[in-house]
Amino acid sequence: MIEIRKAKIEDAAIISELMLFAMRDIAFEFIGEKNEDKAKYFLRTLIEKEANQYSYQNCSVLLYDNEIAGSFTIYDGAKLDELRKPVLEVLSTVYNQDIQPENETEEGEIYIDTISIFPEFRGKGFGNYILDYLIEEVANKQDKVLGLLVDFTNPKAKKLYESKGFKVVGEKRLMSENHEHMQYKKGV
Repeated sequence: MIEIRKAKIEDAAIISELMLFAMRDIAFEFIGEKNEDKAKYFLRTLIEKEANQYSYQNCSVLLYDNEIAGSFTIYDGAKLDELRKPVLEVLSTVYNQDIQPENETEEGEIYIDTISIFPEFRGKGFGNYILDYLIEEVANKQDKVLGLLVDFTNPKAKKLYESKGFKVVGEKRLMSENHEHMQYKKGV
């Protein structure tokens, strides 16, 4: 049985593992080194805190037979600056990293920051399930625009998003990576 539920603070360790799959290189850039354990710790610390872009408050988990198989993180693009501020504070005070990442989202969209599935659950349609859920719950029921970034080097993901109705609306750079900015609008 597949179920989606809001994340709980006690899910932070598992979500940090999942989130790292989705943003490995960016997390390494954030903390200033290629260290998986430190990157997971960085993410877990933020997931456990409230009012930041990676907070458990903005995360949901996909359960398969009551086991967490995947997660996703979404938030209002208009709130990026306020949600990013605590992230930048942690980077500055704990990791001595004073960075100013580009804006990956914008006002007028609900931003899908990460979608990730554990490797052993991939290929079972769970990514599709999450996208269908978000399209129904956010775009169709709430009449909100969904936005996301897809790396130019990931044509498979882009093809999936296009198959769901996402359209390329521009390009965005995040840290050292270029991405296509895609949006899903109800009825378009």
